[in-house]
Amino acid sequence: MAYVESILQKCTSFPRIRQLHAHLLVTGLFHLPYSRSKLIDFCATTSLTYAAAIFRSLPAPFTNDWNALIRGHAQSHHPINAAACYLLMSRAPCRPDALTCSFFLKACARALARIESLQIHAQLVKSGFDADVLLQTTLLDAYAKCGDLDGARKGNQPYEALKLFGEMMESSMMPNEVTVLGALAACAQLGAIGEGERVIDYIRSNRFDENVIVCNAVIDMYAKCGMVEKALIAFNGMRCRRSIITWNTMIMAIAMDGNGEKAMELFGHMCRDGTTPDDVTFLAALCACNHAGMVDEGVHLFESMEKHNVRRNMKHYGSVVDLLGRAGKLNKAFEITESMPMPPDAVLWQTLLGASKTHGDVEMAERASRKLVEMGSSACGDFVLLSNVYATHERWGDVGRVRDAMKQKDVKKVPGFSYTEMNGAIFQFYNGDKSHPRWRDMYKKIEEITFRIREFGYEAETNYVLHDIGDEEKENALCYHSEKLALAFGLISTKEGSPININKNLRICGDCHVVMKLVSKLYDRVIIVRDRTRFHRFKEGSCSCKDFW
Repeated sequence: MAYVESILQKCTSFPRIRQLHAHLLVTGLFHLPYSRSKLIDFCATTSLTYAAAIFRSLPAPFTNDWNALIRGHAQSHHPINAAACYLLMSRAPCRPDALTCSFFLKACARALARIESLQIHAQLVKSGFDADVLLQTTLLDAYAKCGDLDGARKGNQPYEALKLFGEMMESSMMPNEVTVLGALAACAQLGAIGEGERVIDYIRSNRFDENVIVCNAVIDMYAKCGMVEKALIAFNGMRCRRSIITWNTMIMAIAMDGNGEKAMELFGHMCRDGTTPDDVTFLAALCACNHAGMVDEGVHLFESMEKHNVRRNMKHYGSVVDLLGRAGKLNKAFEITESMPMPPDAVLWQTLLGASKTHGDVEMAERASRKLVEMGSSACGDFVLLSNVYATHERWGDVGRVRDAMKQKDVKKVPGFSYTEMNGAIFQFYNGDKSHPRWRDMYKKIEEITFRIREFGYEAETNYVLHDIGDEEKENALCYHSEKLALAFGLISTKEGSPININKNLRICGDCHVVMKLVSKLYDRVIIVRDRTRFHRFKEGSCSCKDFW
């Protein structure tokens, strides 16, 4: 209903809103769910009292009507009122969806409502919405702002979760659907495919795979462990009807694996199947275009959201800005940032800063950095990215200036680490780590790898070491990155020909990417690396990302 949206944009005063309300009532458009929820949503930001009055006039509100009102309360001066609204909705015929939970969590964060945050967390687990990474981030934010740092760390104690699940399996208590959801989430976070498949065996033997929420969690676990083929098998073999979350999880899984064409094909299949795409679907499809470098397709998808009656949010703008930035279209990305209907957030400016670093655009990097400073951001990554841009151009004086600013603000750099699963155990490594009992064997293996790949023309890409030191020191620093240590451990600990799975908390560096490609060919191994943004599947000297990440 682009017609209604276009009129709403012209409603610059309260009398105009009332005129539109009357017009929708007279023409009968008010009875269309989209028109009605759009009006309530718009009114909620202008006059929450009037929006509530419209809502109360509805004999049977739909989910979108509730969402509009809850969102309005969440953004108001009394965000805690969203809790009462959510409670009423939970007793109504229509059920809360992921968007409802997101708005309520934002209200909890603003109201510092710790108890309500705990309650909605329980609802997320019961409903299966905890597989939604965006909701997990919002939940983490709510806990942190409520001062419950222990609660925030707990969506992050996967080791303990799996240990408890194992103890429960050995006791007389039998895990139920909620228990296996928690166990699968822990496996997904750790990339623990072995443990995950043991949980799946239990699910199948107890027929929990007839529950769509459990099926969604299985797909999510396989996807986050880099097993997209197995995720697809689980998706295609479902014994229950797929939900919107099922489609979104599968599209995002394929997107993270870098197969943009396949993800867009599934997006089309979903629409033909009769499932209406929502804002999360479009975000997943945009991510697919982003990771595959499908610029034209991504921009077209972004522009088509209005036709599908899906409102663009900050994450959609961030994704298309990232897409354009990765492709080197920094000016176009900046234009979109400037034209947004809402103020850009820090993440969006960080995205532009990251793209500026990738393409060595000092002017754009400085522009984005100034915006972040104005917003009061003191994230370590912001300083590091700007420092990296200067270092690439050997502007060591500017690098020093940025580092001085980091010291003054007491900004600490996040250490890079990687981990891998071996025989049900998780092993973690830091850059230059010598804490593992087999570290000498691992270092010896790295020396062997370096010797072999040099025969194929490998030269250490020392420009990734952003310090004003000699080339030999830079090369030594590159050799012992955490992902290389995890790779070496995998090579000495597994049988020949078996795949190696590595998880990394930061983005994989260009030098490690080159090394992984060569090792996959020379040692005949499939190496799957999940970094902060996506999966890299190295096989026979190539990567699934096609060197675009």
